Amino acid sequence: MTEKTKLIAPRLPRGFEDRTPGEIAAVGAMIDKIKAVYERYGFDPVETPLLELTETLGKFLPDTDRPNAGVFSIQDDDEQWMSLRYDLTAPLARYFAENFEALPKPYRSYRQGYVFRNEKPGPGRFRQFMQFDADTVGAGGPEADAEMCMMMADVMDALGLAGKYVVKVNNRKVLDGVLEAAGVTTDEQKLTVLRAVDKLDKFGSEGVKLLLGAGRKDESGDFTKGAGLDAPSIDRILKLTESVNGSDSEKLFMLYGAVAGSERGTNGVADLDVMRELFSAAGYGPDRIRIDPSVVRGLEYYTGPVFEIELTFKVQNEKGQDVVFGAVGGGGRYDGLVSRFRREPVPATGFSIGVSRLANALKLTGNLNATEPTGPVVVLVMDKDQTASYQAMVSELRKAGIRAEMFLGNTKNFGKQVAYADKRNSPIVIIEGSQEREQGIVQIKDLIAGKQAAQAITDNAEWKAARPGQFEVKRDELVAAVLKLLSEQ
Repeated sequence: MTEKTKLIAPRLPRGFEDRTPGEIAAVGAMIDKIKAVYERYGFDPVETPLLELTETLGKFLPDTDRPNAGVFSIQDDDEQWMSLRYDLTAPLARYFAENFEALPKPYRSYRQGYVFRNEKPGPGRFRQFMQFDADTVGAGGPEADAEMCMMMADVMDALGLAGKYVVKVNNRKVLDGVLEAAGVTTDEQKLTVLRAVDKLDKFGSEGVKLLLGAGRKDESGDFTKGAGLDAPSIDRILKLTESVNGSDSEKLFMLYGAVAGSERGTNGVADLDVMRELFSAAGYGPDRIRIDPSVVRGLEYYTGPVFEIELTFKVQNEKGQDVVFGAVGGGGRYDGLVSRFRREPVPATGFSIGVSRLANALKLTGNLNATEPTGPVVVLVMDKDQTASYQAMVSELRKAGIRAEMFLGNTKNFGKQVAYADKRNSPIVIIEGSQEREQGIVQIKDLIAGKQAAQAITDNAEWKAARPGQFEVKRDELVAAVLKLLSEQ
């Protein structure tokens, strides 16, 4: 007796997810709206591959003390290491440097696609997720950063989120001055501090205070080593990163007064002042875009203004507590990234939208239609020896631009074929049996109207007699009748 072959359990690896037709359609509609705003601002699309040479990606992964451990990598047969991209910015820097002579300066582009993080997955934290980026490479002034913020605001408005978001803006030059005033000198300690402050929304002041000090243990028992700062330095940093209304210039500059002696910090404040003037001139008030010292951004490569889109409406977390939805995207200036490939400085600024997180926000606010898309018209196969005739119907419908298919299952049962069409979310089925063929007619069954009518019928015999939503037309009038019905549904 032979042993039965062991079946493989159909399951996804942790940190990945499948998407249904409804989800794909809904996200596609969302992306189309974002593209329309990007293109209105003069940005063009570009696409880079999923894999890049590992050395071109650099050591800029967020939220890990071991940057190279955060990527999925393979070795080619020529012993070159390649990695799945972890964001869309590093590949853009490579693309721009490689095509430097041919591209216009500034170079304005947008990109959409999946990125990959080899990190511990958790609720809402995936190893594969979609981003949608826009960047300007070759423009060094704060005007380019301000335009990015305005475009972010316009995207939110286009998605129906007006009044439910704020774009928060800060400057890493100012933060560098703050850290210098607090006695943070080494690059390693600086990066640890910035990553800790970046988690203010997630952990609150007390949690960040632990990360700035000895360290923090989470609920699972995992310990994150802290920056090792003393109490006065921790208090100084937390005080200087408290949120301030961007319309209050005097209070903002008083807050940043501690870094006035730092030339870099002073320049950062000046850049923010220029940006705020531009926002005001273009009609973007602090209810849409505001200066906020709590914005840090965790990636190491930011060198100037940094910004985040925060959704301000409340949702319940896993503990049933009311919390602000939070950030769905962000970015900033990264003047050093392209310069890794070229000797001359190349300024750049941009932002990235987390597509999955934004889609979830739109779903919660009723601005995302995640219903299943309308399926095809299904031509039922009542007589197997007449498949050529049924296929001819399908071909006629398709040539008229109608989505259609012939039932290809192995059952002749009428009910099961209609049930298949229902499961496909089909609006119409076409029926031609021997009697219809002899009379030169076909039956058109309106599944949408049929479902509505059937709700009022309780008796099965009555339902069969009524044949709700079903009518006959001449065979040569099939296409016209289907087009008319689809336009009325």
